[in-house]
Amino acid sequence: MNETLPRPDLAPSITAWFHENARDLPWRRDGFTAWGTLVSEFMLQQTPVARVIPRLEEWLTRWPTPAALAAVPASEAVRAWASLGYPRRALWLHAAAVQITERHGGEVPDDVDELLALTGIGDYTARAVAAFAYGHRHPVVDTNTRRVIARAVAGQGEPAPPSRGRDLEAMSALLPNDRREAAAFNAAIMELGAIVCTAKSPRCDVCPIKDACAWRASGYPVYDGPKKAVQKKYEGSDRQVRGLIMAELRSTHRPVTASEIETLWPDAAQRDRALAGLLADGLAVAAPGPTGGYLLPD
Repeated sequence: MNETLPRPDLAPSITAWFHENARDLPWRRDGFTAWGTLVSEFMLQQTPVARVIPRLEEWLTRWPTPAALAAVPASEAVRAWASLGYPRRALWLHAAAVQITERHGGEVPDDVDELLALTGIGDYTARAVAAFAYGHRHPVVDTNTRRVIARAVAGQGEPAPPSRGRDLEAMSALLPNDRREAAAFNAAIMELGAIVCTAKSPRCDVCPIKDACAWRASGYPVYDGPKKAVQKKYEGSDRQVRGLIMAELRSTHRPVTASEIETLWPDAAQRDRALAGLLADGLAVAAPGPTGGYLLPD
């Protein structure tokens, strides 16, 4: 990002818009717990909000605390994850629940470094929990945040590929000093990117910062810089085959035989590769005993 550009004070306008237009989402309601925030952040990784909400409510009803989740086998977490995708997140969340229970007395920590020490928690999730659950002043940057800053501040139609240092610096420059205002602005700029400053069809006519947007002022130039790699399509991919095997493992509490797995996908090499990946990731384990087969992890 060009550091010679002036930094507009975007926070007041975006936050005021957010207070009037924010979606009613469970993790924004009064009384929502830090554990609920952590679970929601795990689920929201690469998964649309509409798919997360019902699963989140089921999950928190069943396991309202880290200790409740830690008390059951990891297989139950993977089974309850169902169709959210990327089921390693369920394993990581279960491991994090065990660590929170054992290291932190069952309370989700509020310190970024302590959060980063938990399984499956990266820089974004740690900062999001510290900011949204505890109100600490940290820049929190997701894809939507990066898009708004790229357009409004840098005058680019798209953000460059993610860069932790550059992205945090850019958000820090816009973040209000007051803790409460900073937490609100983190949520507000994400929401603006999610429902107004969208990737393909931005609604510039209703944008609260349209008069301050550098991209709009420069005539909406086409972005020609480096782009983030696009994920390969799901149909026919190893991810699809992994999903089919995982669905079979979740559907029963007995071992799934090799012959049953063979019926799930015709390409033997791809099927074997997907199964090997699940075993390496700890999402499937070889069943003991002479009959063999595969199970979810304990």
